[in-house]
Amino acid sequence: MVDEKVVEAIAKRIIEELNLCESGSSGGESREELGIFDNLDDAVEAASQAQKRFAALDLEKREEIIQAIREACLNNARYLAELTVNETGIGRVEDKIVKNILAAKKTPGTEDLRPSCWTGDHGLTLVEMAPVGVIGSITPVTNPVATVINNSISMLAAGNAVVFNPHPSAKRSSNKAVEIINEAIMKVGGPRHLVNSVAEPTIETAKALMAHPKVNLVSVTGGKAVVSEALRSGKKVIGAGAGNPPVVVDETADIVKAAHDIYCGASFDNNLPCIAEKELIAVEAVADMLLERLAREGAYILRGKDVEKITEVVFDENHRINKKLVGKDASFILEQIGIQVGKDVRLVVVPVNPEHPLVHHEQLMPVLPFVRVPNIQEAVELAVRAEGGNRHTAVMHSKNVDNMTNFARAIQTTIFVKNAPSYAGIGFGGEGYATFTIAGPTGEGLTSARTFTRQRRCVLVDAFRII
Repeated sequence: MVDEKVVEAIAKRIIEELNLCESGSSGGESREELGIFDNLDDAVEAASQAQKRFAALDLEKREEIIQAIREACLNNARYLAELTVNETGIGRVEDKIVKNILAAKKTPGTEDLRPSCWTGDHGLTLVEMAPVGVIGSITPVTNPVATVINNSISMLAAGNAVVFNPHPSAKRSSNKAVEIINEAIMKVGGPRHLVNSVAEPTIETAKALMAHPKVNLVSVTGGKAVVSEALRSGKKVIGAGAGNPPVVVDETADIVKAAHDIYCGASFDNNLPCIAEKELIAVEAVADMLLERLAREGAYILRGKDVEKITEVVFDENHRINKKLVGKDASFILEQIGIQVGKDVRLVVVPVNPEHPLVHHEQLMPVLPFVRVPNIQEAVELAVRAEGGNRHTAVMHSKNVDNMTNFARAIQTTIFVKNAPSYAGIGFGGEGYATFTIAGPTGEGLTSARTFTRQRRCVLVDAFRII
């Protein structure tokens, strides 16, 4: 039996945390002073004025502000992760902690703004990366706080201010992150209101933000619908859309490692990351061994009529993904078809045929369709079809360089991970910087500070040539 006093204490703590999100900082600052505005126009105007003050500061001060943001977000990584899961009801606290830490540590700062120059007979030309001004940022429910941290660092490092329109289902946790970031900025003497947000975000406030005359650039992280809406705004758009990443395993792969990596990647934060393995395609020669190893890792392998049952609950009556299961634990999803397992089961693997709807729809839940094919050629062809032209992410486990090369050329994704979990593609366990805004639709790729700049060229003729 669970102690009722313990349950009551936990509930009280959660309520206090959520109330704190509503009431603002414990330091006495009002919510508006910490960047949370009831009125969108006021948020944009405050950001516009703050950006002008920010632009007058030197790069050393800008980097001091960025460092303060990093430290504050690292110190609150667990707190923000718990708030996110409590509010949204999706994902895993321990994995969201990892994402928050990754965003705080590995998002590039001002070092990303590298100038270019040319010298010659006719003097010197210098190209530098300048701020765009005020950025409107639409953020998702899948990675809400990590995206706020990541975008705040990138956009401020580039010299901009930002106004967020969080996903309504993650407004409390997202706005608490904004408050923490603003407190950090002000503690080191930075301008107030560099990072703002809408207290009650809606579709209407998102559209108004994208169309606002004082917003110079729009950054959108979400599904196809919201990216399409942004592209109609008439502004420059950084669009990070949906993906349906395939993972291909050929006969040369290290199957033990491949199973481990796929299990870790596909189950991470209950498969909410857009880069996560969404369908598994294995050549026949290693398919049985791979299934066995996935089971040893802890995956639950569905068989027979259970495959039909899981399909019926994953899709609703309109053949769309059942949003009630998005980001839920594997054990919870299995309960829906009458299977009871422990919380330690993090992934459900579903053997299906190549045309099964699970293969061709992004589920955003720890349910991984498994397809066996005769050879690598058919694996690549199916992977390309399943990815759907999103050009987002693909994963492969192989020791054959030709196979990896051919797959990379065929799939044309922004991220291509070889012999590792998918999250290595954003710097977790792999080299390179981190981002949670992966702009496939608009082509910028993995965003960083330089993405949120405009180039300015300074030309000095017949001078500064010293040779």
